[in-house]
Amino acid sequence: MTPPGAPDLAALRPRLPSPLTPVEDERFARHGVRLLLKRDDLIHPELPGNKWRKLAPNLRAAADAGRPALLTFGGAYSNHLRATAAAGRLLGLATVGVVRGHELADRPLNPSLTRCAADGMRLVFTDRATYRRKTDPAVLGALLAEAGLRPEDVHVVPEGGSNALAARGCAALGEELRGAADVVAVACGTGGTLAGLAAGLAPGQRAIGFPVVGGDFLEAAVRELQRAAFGGPAGDWRLDGRFTSGGYARTTPALDAFAGDFGERHGLPVERLYVAKMLYGLTALTGEGAFPEGTTVAAVITGGP
Repeated sequence: MTPPGAPDLAALRPRLPSPLTPVEDERFARHGVRLLLKRDDLIHPELPGNKWRKLAPNLRAAADAGRPALLTFGGAYSNHLRATAAAGRLLGLATVGVVRGHELADRPLNPSLTRCAADGMRLVFTDRATYRRKTDPAVLGALLAEAGLRPEDVHVVPEGGSNALAARGCAALGEELRGAADVVAVACGTGGTLAGLAAGLAPGQRAIGFPVVGGDFLEAAVRELQRAAFGGPAGDWRLDGRFTSGGYARTTPALDAFAGDFGERHGLPVERLYVAKMLYGLTALTGEGAFPEGTTVAAVITGGP
């Protein structure tokens, strides 16, 4: 039962389980591989995909603790910031977004941050050195003070929404795919979706995460999230970091051409920064013979353009 005065998440009418759609694609079929699209982008028009799955348990935790405000973090084009701002507007919660890049404070807001502001999010810009220390209690306290918030009123959600609550929320994604696919692919930013997805899959199923940013931090991040959420390693998963296209928020002509072609083939506008990289990597692995004939792969569509 929803506590008195708490936001009612059911009133948002999320579409769960999300649709699972088979598609015909000769790049997979000629290798004997069947492709499914897990349409998490259709869960909610403003809180799609992994954003819903990661935010919903954090919203419940905030309500249970009687905290009417959310504070979170992200870059100038963060999907997570936009989703948090939308959730705040829909549920009547105050939201604060700490944005990486103090120089952005004196520039016109880009469309992503404009949407956040329109949804009522207060934007706090900070320099990159401070942003890297955002989990330090002293730094966090200063950010709360700058936003005019009391610590006891605020539920803090980490960058990308990835914490133990989020990983547990994403375990439902794996559970929805039990028995439906041998391999499940997902794009990875901060690792929370992969951590939960792998934990929710059945024995014999495995998950592949395609990082959208370079660096070797992500494997340790996923392992730590699983430790915090499930007490230790959970599920069969691995990362393939070859398809970042140069880093976060970057694309290449080859990636853009692939995404446009995939969209035309399947009537699916492909989001470039996450989904396109995952689909590109999954198609490349299939071409390399990574999956035995008869394998069914599911690609998680975490959001739209």
